[in-house]
Amino acid sequence: MSFELFVALRYLRARRKQAFISVISLISGIGVAVGVMALLVTLALMTGLQGELRDRIIGSSAHIYVLKQGGLGDPVQEVAKLRKLPRIEGAAPVVIGQGIVRSAGASEFLTLKGIDPALEGTVTNVARAMVAGTLAALTPAPASTAGIVLGKELAQKLGVAVGDTIDVLTPEGPLTPFGISPGTRMFVVVGIFSLGLYEYDYGYGLVNIEVAQSLLNKTGPDLIEVRVDELFHAQQVAEAIPSAIGSDYIAEDWANQNKSLFQALWLEKMAMSITIGLIVMVAALNIIATMILLVLEKTRDIAILKTMGSSAAVIRRIFVLQGLVIGLVGTAVGAIGGRALIYVLDRFQLIHISFDVYQISYVPFRLQEFDFLIVIVAAVLICFLATIYPSRQASRLDPAQALRYQ
Repeated sequence: MSFELFVALRYLRARRKQAFISVISLISGIGVAVGVMALLVTLALMTGLQGELRDRIIGSSAHIYVLKQGGLGDPVQEVAKLRKLPRIEGAAPVVIGQGIVRSAGASEFLTLKGIDPALEGTVTNVARAMVAGTLAALTPAPASTAGIVLGKELAQKLGVAVGDTIDVLTPEGPLTPFGISPGTRMFVVVGIFSLGLYEYDYGYGLVNIEVAQSLLNKTGPDLIEVRVDELFHAQQVAEAIPSAIGSDYIAEDWANQNKSLFQALWLEKMAMSITIGLIVMVAALNIIATMILLVLEKTRDIAILKTMGSSAAVIRRIFVLQGLVIGLVGTAVGAIGGRALIYVLDRFQLIHISFDVYQISYVPFRLQEFDFLIVIVAAVLICFLATIYPSRQASRLDPAQALRYQ
C-alpha cells in the first residue's frame, strides 16, 4: 500500500472526537450509491420498455410495406419479384379494410386484414402466436362458410370461441342501382391469436385474401408485406426497392412508420437519466463538503507532513484518493444493488401497467452493458472532479502559518 493511500484510509477511520467526518463520508458514499442505483434502474426500465414495444410491434407486423402507384398487379409475380432481392426472407400480399364485427352478444369495430395463409408466417409472428386454431384453416373450402381469425382481446369482448359464427359488416359493398351498399358476410371463427400488443389483439381480424377482396370490393392487394434477414437493415432494403424493381414502387420500413413513438421513448429516457443523474451530482457536493471539513480538521497534520518532507503533490494525492475511495465504494455498492434490483423487478414482473394504454401488461427491465459502463465511469469521474478543489487547497497550505498558534 502506498503512503498516500495509507494516510487517506487512516483519515477516513477518524478517531472518536472526529467521528462526524466519518459519518459525513458514509452519507456521501450512500448518496453516490443511491444515485448510481436509481440511474441504472431508470435506464433499464426505459431500454426494456423500448425494446419490448419494438419486438412486439415487429412481431405483429412486417419489416417493410411495399405499395405501387396505380395499384399492385398480379400478387404472385409481385411477391416473386421482391423475393429475388438481397436480404429479403419473405413477402406476402395483404388487403386492409375497416368493418364492424357482430356476435350474438356484442359488436365492435375491427381492422379486416386479408392474408395468404401460406405466406403470412414468413413476414409476421401471427402463426406462432395462435392460442387456438390455425391460420391454415383460413383457406376457403368449396360450399363452406369462410373462416376468420380474431385477436384474443377482441374474441373475449365478443364472447366467441373457435367454431362460433359472427357477422362482418363493411362499408365497401357491392354496387347496386341505389349506389354502393354495405357488405355483410357470415364467418366462422377458426382461430384466435395473441401477439401481446393491444392494438392487434383487440382490433384485428384475419381472413383469406380472396374473401377480403370480395367483401371489400377490391380487385387486388393493397400492399405487400416484406421481412428482411436483419431487423436494422430494413431501412437500407426499403430505400433500395424502388431503384431495384421500379420507381413506381413505394417502400416504408418499420422504423419510419413508428418514428414518433421511438423518438418519444428516447427523449423520455434521456430526460429521466439527466434528472436522476442529478442525484449523483448532489452526492458529489457532499464529497466536496466532506473534503473541505477534513482539510480544516487536518490542518496541523498537513503542516507536519510538509515539514517532514512531503511535497504538495503528495498532499494533493492523499485527499484525491480519499474522495475516490468514497466514490468507488459508493459506485460499487450502487452498481451491485442496481443489478440485483433490476433482476428482481424483471424476473418476477413486479410492476404492472395498463395493457390498453402501454400495449404491454408489465414493465420489463433490460440493462445494456454500454449503459452500465457509462454510468459507472460517469459516477467515478464526478467523484474525482469533486476532489480537485479541496485537494488543491490542502496542497497549498503554508506549514508556518498552520503551526504558528499550535
